[in-house]
Amino acid sequence: MDEKSTNSRLLIALVMVVLFGVIVLQYVCPSSDCQLLHLGSLSKSRDSAPQSLSGGVDANGGTVGDPYVAEDGALSRFVPRFNFTTKDLDRVIDFNINGDDVIVFLHIQKTGGTTFGRHLVRNIHLERPCECHAGQKKCTCYRPGKKETWLFSRFSTGWSCGLHADWTELTNCVPAKMGVHEPPETQKPPRNYHYITILRDPVWRYLSEWRHVQRGATWKASVHWCDGRAPTLAELPSCYSGDDWSGCSLEEFMGCPHNLANNRQTRMLADLSLVGCYNLTAMSDHERGAMLLESAKRNLRRMAFFGLTEYQRKTQYLFEHTFRLAFIAPFTQLNGTRAASVEVAPETQRRIRQLNEWDVELYEYARDLFLQRFQFARQQERRQARERRQQARRRLRTKGLPWLGMGAAAAGAPKPTERPGRPQQPEAESNPSQSQATSEEKLEDLNTGLWEESEAQSEEAWWDMEENDSNEDIDYMENVEQW
Repeated sequence: MDEKSTNSRLLIALVMVVLFGVIVLQYVCPSSDCQLLHLGSLSKSRDSAPQSLSGGVDANGGTVGDPYVAEDGALSRFVPRFNFTTKDLDRVIDFNINGDDVIVFLHIQKTGGTTFGRHLVRNIHLERPCECHAGQKKCTCYRPGKKETWLFSRFSTGWSCGLHADWTELTNCVPAKMGVHEPPETQKPPRNYHYITILRDPVWRYLSEWRHVQRGATWKASVHWCDGRAPTLAELPSCYSGDDWSGCSLEEFMGCPHNLANNRQTRMLADLSLVGCYNLTAMSDHERGAMLLESAKRNLRRMAFFGLTEYQRKTQYLFEHTFRLAFIAPFTQLNGTRAASVEVAPETQRRIRQLNEWDVELYEYARDLFLQRFQFARQQERRQARERRQQARRRLRTKGLPWLGMGAAAAGAPKPTERPGRPQQPEAESNPSQSQATSEEKLEDLNTGLWEESEAQSEEAWWDMEENDSNEDIDYMENVEQW
């Protein structure tokens, strides 16, 4: 008995230790972020690794609560840092796919642009879907009834303006490339070019590019065209002497002063003509960085749309809201990237941020603008939903009033002023038909009320982004001023 008792105590103690460990693990490492703990300190706390979206979907695939809340593991309520105008936030494009509008995708390396590019050609619900065939890298994305493309991207037109062409190259190249197949005598109105792009956390993007280069990628075909010419070898030296830079260590990758991975997102979004293109002697590094950063921010604000790799669901929502185009399948948040397998010391992390200081500032700015646009769009959706409910109630009231008047007139119901000396009898007793009409009206009102309540609950469950936000009538711009 003593031996059995001792074994029982040990078993109970072991179970308690396991349960205690599970509880501690839930506090320390919620959801699916355990696999990314070693890179959790790469970003600031507000830029923590994205969590799995499975918490917003039940076992049957239905939505539980708001699918957009805390997509990146941050707090539900977002506090803006920058002041943007309503024009900056209100992004709705009257995209005419049947006319002359063109979406131009600026694809920055290692930002998830390949995945997003495939969404553009394979996942949008269109009257005339893009034709994609197995074994072919490019799809044919024609307008309805025309042999003319509405999308300028890697998977539709190829690298027509050069491999991973930047803003400077695209804005000078796209109009000429789009008109190359048209007869000279064709008189057409100028096209509307809507530029879009995807950004990513600078540290994660940098590590992902290093791993890509380590496997043999070079992007040698990139032209870097600016002010009518490509940079000279003296202006843009190579970081390696052989055919590629495969097998390079992270230290070697960071040690090359000419590495285009440094601040790549800022450079690719800025107008390089403002700083003398790739001529680094035109001005000091500080002046060059400040001008490039300001230009990149300005171009980002003016772009029709940009998304963030860390916010896949919000990126999908804002694209659909901006262009009034719907995706067939929802975007998914993928955490298991190659960069996630890299062990990075704190000192190395700081060095990466220093090498990408412009990109770090640009991403903070872009993230703030992105989330403010998201909140602004969601508030517009909620306001429109309330207006629809109010219009439905007014229609029902308008429909019910004539019915009530006709019933009273047909029954010959006495007016209150006809017999002032006699107490007026209840309508239900004096007129059975009127009583029946009133009962039917009350039943309709009850059904209407239940329908409106059900509709309101379903819309609030989907559209209400902040669980504790009880005042939906406050204007978003006023909220920004208060925050």
